[in-house]
Amino acid sequence: MSWKLDETVQTCAGKVAAGRVGSGPALVLAHGWPWSSFSWHRITPDLAERYRVHWYDMPGYGQSAKDAEQRTSLDVQGEVFAEMLAHWGLEQPIVIAHDMGGAATLRAHLLHGCDFERYILMNVVAMRPWGSEFFDHVGRHLEAFLGLPPHIHKAVVAAYIKGAIVNDIDPADFDKLVEPWLSEEGRVSFYRQFAQADEQYTAEVEPAFGDIRCPVKIIWGEKDPWIPLERGKALHALIPQASFEPLPGVGHLLQLESPQLLLRRLNGFLSRESDG
Repeated sequence: MSWKLDETVQTCAGKVAAGRVGSGPALVLAHGWPWSSFSWHRITPDLAERYRVHWYDMPGYGQSAKDAEQRTSLDVQGEVFAEMLAHWGLEQPIVIAHDMGGAATLRAHLLHGCDFERYILMNVVAMRPWGSEFFDHVGRHLEAFLGLPPHIHKAVVAAYIKGAIVNDIDPADFDKLVEPWLSEEGRVSFYRQFAQADEQYTAEVEPAFGDIRCPVKIIWGEKDPWIPLERGKALHALIPQASFEPLPGVGHLLQLESPQLLLRRLNGFLSRESDG
């Protein structure tokens, strides 16, 4: 497996677990909620044949710090993404963002001056409204969820993750998505993400979507149960310079549900001859 986390980086939001592999132009992968950089492991071997691929677990996720009272909201995640680019010495990488990684990287680009060479947005959280009724419910009843017994908590996490996926994925991959949230610190961090969600962090960048300074491609799993295809089309309308491509029969977690189809779409856009 080319995916590994063998770096530790100190950021404004605590220690971050990171990794990189391959050689060539710099490419950075930005995961979303409630995933970790593991979600990319099916496509990193192919990408690493042509790019120097970088990834990390967001603070509060995966193997990164999950400290008590830690702020891991999207404003912080945008700052951390900028810090990680600085740590790696990347001035203009290719960026591929999924889910809330979209909001984090948009903030880094539009508010923190990070330049990208090319930019792919996959089923991203980027504009209001976002968050489900369950998202809102947990945020308003945080203490009740924090008191759940471990086996009930595990069932909640598994059901939540399963709700994003419309195609079968490898059972071992599914278990690895659930695993970081089962420790005591992971359990607390899981519910803290609901409580810290705030649409203001996308509202602050929505007016600037037309100012994105690089070629953009929006890829959307058209069967996404969480963020419907119409939201992708609405995002495209706000980024008129972008190209837009739905992936038929794919849900929210494109990189694990249909990695080979996704790679074909990524490689077409990332080829030097293509302007997207």
